[in-house]
Amino acid sequence: MPDDDQLSLTFAALADPTRRAILARLADREATVNELAEPFDISLQAISKHLKVLERAGLISRGREAQWRPCRLETAPLESASEWIDRYRDRWSDRFDRLDREIKKIQRRQEGREHG
Repeated sequence: MPDDDQLSLTFAALADPTRRAILARLADREATVNELAEPFDISLQAISKHLKVLERAGLISRGREAQWRPCRLETAPLESASEWIDRYRDRWSDRFDRLDREIKKIQRRQEGREHG
């Protein structure tokens, strides 16, 4: 799958607050579906659907230890998304800095007119 497609899957999965909360819980430790469902006022079926989205995006994996199927966070897609954001952060910062300098020039000219 091309990187852009993976990035789209990652951002789509992160777009939902329930899925972000699930990832936050998994950042502390792996957990079962039942453990992940505890704080939410939604059905186990709904939690399972969220987990499938996260799994398809590569953000979680599910193990199998006897009857226990722990979910665990997979960080590679998050790292890729962070790298993508970082590539553009420098551009955005530079543009905002230039815009800020331009605004200050305009303000100084206006102040000069008001006092002159």
